[in-house]
Amino acid sequence: MNRALARQALAEFVGTAFLVAAVVGSGIAAQRLSPHDVGLELLENTIATAAALVAIIFAVGAVSGAHLNPVVTLVDRAFGGLRTRAAALYIAAQFAGGTAGAVVANTMFGLRAMALSTHHRATGPHLFGEAVATFGLVLVVFGVVRAGRGPVVPFAVGAYIAAAYWFTSSTSFANPAVTFARMLSNSFAGIAPTSVPGFVALELVGGALGAGCIAALYPRVRDDAGDVLLHHEEAA
Repeated sequence: MNRALARQALAEFVGTAFLVAAVVGSGIAAQRLSPHDVGLELLENTIATAAALVAIIFAVGAVSGAHLNPVVTLVDRAFGGLRTRAAALYIAAQFAGGTAGAVVANTMFGLRAMALSTHHRATGPHLFGEAVATFGLVLVVFGVVRAGRGPVVPFAVGAYIAAAYWFTSSTSFANPAVTFARMLSNSFAGIAPTSVPGFVALELVGGALGAGCIAALYPRVRDDAGDVLLHHEEAA
């Protein structure tokens, strides 16, 4: 593995770890600070997660692109932005980082380092919500980039996740690595192991549909200066 790829994998590991620590940690804090008020707990969880996400993307984006999400990595690979080896390493780093983030969050709040969640979420509406949430995330990430507005991606993604926490029935996990990691915390942000396969499956479906929509909407890819980098119709 070359040095550049190692740095990118480290960025994905650290970034995903902090993202999960923010999601799980703020969920635990919200549950303790606002007991029996689910709406306020979700609001507190939302604000912390969205703010952390913006900061994390700024912090590691210049190194790895701050995917922090296997779906984003798979879509980028499908579009030719990554080689297969790099994509596989990104995804491994994301899952490892997510697990580390859950352990850190649990430990910070005096809980067992790993405790499987008992929060069952895999109802039909929740699963549909995950497909919608992930479709929208892919649309925002790649739509903003392909419109040549790369510098605003952190804000766009943070704003979308903040909104999707509320407008989707699943509260927008939209990330297989984060979904897996949240299984390891029996707290407000957790998800029961039996709910994980359904969530991940629908996240992949939503991501694939989002990728198809992006390909249709943006046959011309532009850089931040507005110059056309690739015309997909010609490339095909």
